Amino acid sequence: MSGRSTFYVTTPIYYVNDVPHIGHAYATLACDVIARFKRLDGYDVHFLTGTDEHGQKVEKAAAAAGLTPQAFTDKVSQSFRDLIGVMNFSPDGFIRTTEKRHYAACQALWEKLVAAGDIYLGKYAGWYSVRDEAFYADSETEVGTDGKRRAGPVGNEVEWVEEPSYFFKLSAWGDRLLEFYDKNPRFIAPESRRNEVISFVKGGLQDLSVSRTSFSWGIPVPGDPKHIMYVWLDALTNYITECGYPDESNPLWRFWPADLHIIGKDIIRFHCVFWPAFLMAAGVATPKRVFASGWWTTEGQKISKSLGNAIDPVAATAEFGLDPFRYFLLREVPFGNDGDFQRRALIGRLNADLANAYGNLCQRVLSIVAKSCGEKVPPKGTLVEADTALLDRATGLLAVVRAEFDEQAFHRALTSIWEVIADANRYVDAQAPWALAKTDPVRRDTVMWVLAETIRRVTLLVQPFMPDSTAKILDQLAVPAEARTFAAFDRELASGTTLPKPQGVFPRFVEPAAAAS
Repeated sequence: MSGRSTFYVTTPIYYVNDVPHIGHAYATLACDVIARFKRLDGYDVHFLTGTDEHGQKVEKAAAAAGLTPQAFTDKVSQSFRDLIGVMNFSPDGFIRTTEKRHYAACQALWEKLVAAGDIYLGKYAGWYSVRDEAFYADSETEVGTDGKRRAGPVGNEVEWVEEPSYFFKLSAWGDRLLEFYDKNPRFIAPESRRNEVISFVKGGLQDLSVSRTSFSWGIPVPGDPKHIMYVWLDALTNYITECGYPDESNPLWRFWPADLHIIGKDIIRFHCVFWPAFLMAAGVATPKRVFASGWWTTEGQKISKSLGNAIDPVAATAEFGLDPFRYFLLREVPFGNDGDFQRRALIGRLNADLANAYGNLCQRVLSIVAKSCGEKVPPKGTLVEADTALLDRATGLLAVVRAEFDEQAFHRALTSIWEVIADANRYVDAQAPWALAKTDPVRRDTVMWVLAETIRRVTLLVQPFMPDSTAKILDQLAVPAEARTFAAFDRELASGTTLPKPQGVFPRFVEPAAAAS
């Protein structure tokens, strides 16, 4: 596509046993911000999300709801599609594992694994968690005080399963995986997750059961339809299904291997052990990087149905505003760490960072321009040291933010941007353009040009995080649509350009109770 570098970013493929919550919104938001940033930076981007719709857990959830599995997955999958509009996500593709193209891709991958000698028929006897759709060794489980055996990152119940099963020869891939991690140190992030995966692989890998016969909701094994593919072999394949696998002549195949899989830390093993092993066995390129995000609690408590404290993204955006909510999620906590969702912290960010710092800067600068500079971009006069210092910091932001995005360090990118916003606010106070209007209007105009230009550069970089709000600010600076990419980062505001009437973009948030009193 016109020779541009490609960039393929994916969300976890979301399991449809329940409606979306903040964890889903958080991971997809990270992918959306990256996709928007890369598009602005001239990349040919493909951003994929979708729903994982097979497995025993879905079959049971559908039965409990009194629906067929297909009707159930149709309903819940739609709720994930709806979240895209609510959160202003911009995916290029939405995949469902119940699609015919996915059946074809999974069965083609299976046949590759068989041809490579990596799949054999045997019998599985061991612990299985329906909730995790995962197998666990006896050493990974323990019996609680209630007499129930549990395993996994959140301690879900396991049950003993014995049934015929096809196995993938995962035990043969331990050394090759360790060599792969060594040669590709950026493959797993953050570092704590990398250490976790390497430790797991060094502990010895067992062959992996990759089919089930005790339920029917899934993709049949080629040539043996009594067996249903293990849901994780099915689910992981979605990333190459989207690119047209096994048809490498498909135009979307140019995006494989994926540049970045964003996942939750609870599914790191599937993506960083099973997935590269499957791909290497099948002769398919491995993804370049897998980044595991953390989990959210709320007001110090684990989020759970029983406590009724789930954070509804739809309700949160309705109350606090979409862009402020997007900003908070990626600014409050280093991506990859666990975070605690606190109402007072969210309101603090909205008022301090958005209303007081960024919003106030834009409002007072553009108001002075409108009132004192004839509603036009003022002329750029001779720059002094204070002017060039601020402009240089704003100009240098692009390289800084690019580097932080490559590490998925969104909070550091935003911190760097807000440091320049703080510099600009201090510059306003130090230069006092309202006083210059009486003593040196030429200097006043230069100061206002420097400030308007700083706002333009800052706002270009904030676009991926808050697309609607930044569009309003760029509109008020009369920046044309074609000049809102990073290719135009150094295209300065033209003096004399007529500007529209300024309007506030980030109002202060007042608690309803406080407003009523």
